[in-house]
Amino acid sequence: MKNEDNPEFWLRLAFELAKYGSEQGEGGPFGAVVVLQGEAIGLAHNEVLSTQDPTAHAEILAIRRAAKKLAKFDLNGTIIYCSSEPCPMCLSAIYWAGINKIYFGCSAEDAQKIGFRDVFLYEELKKPSNQRQLQSIQLLREEGLSILKSWEESPLKVIY
Repeated sequence: MKNEDNPEFWLRLAFELAKYGSEQGEGGPFGAVVVLQGEAIGLAHNEVLSTQDPTAHAEILAIRRAAKKLAKFDLNGTIIYCSSEPCPMCLSAIYWAGINKIYFGCSAEDAQKIGFRDVFLYEELKKPSNQRQLQSIQLLREEGLSILKSWEESPLKVIY
């Protein structure tokens, strides 16, 4: 699917995907489209319920499909259109993928009003790990560091 740079067009497509997926009972009302130079290269709706995969958010799936289509993990030069503001997991994936811009429709607060916990997660991530509700315990750091050092010295190392 190809179109000129028209943010409203792509965001409406993300809305259509969100509506379709939620009407099919596949997941929450979320859709996403990754676009490169006016062409959709990754389209998805939330599939958490149909796959029983808590990471099957629209943004994650759209990123996976875009990376597969381009046969590379670096999506620099792309834009993602999301029916709602990405949750912390998806926002992190967008950063890791190198996507350059996000357009979104509904806010995290809008999603919270219908039962999604994005705002809570954003607040939790602001806290030091020892103050979060999820107990986090660091163990065996030295053993872990030896693995990092081995990778750092490996000829197969790729920084991303």
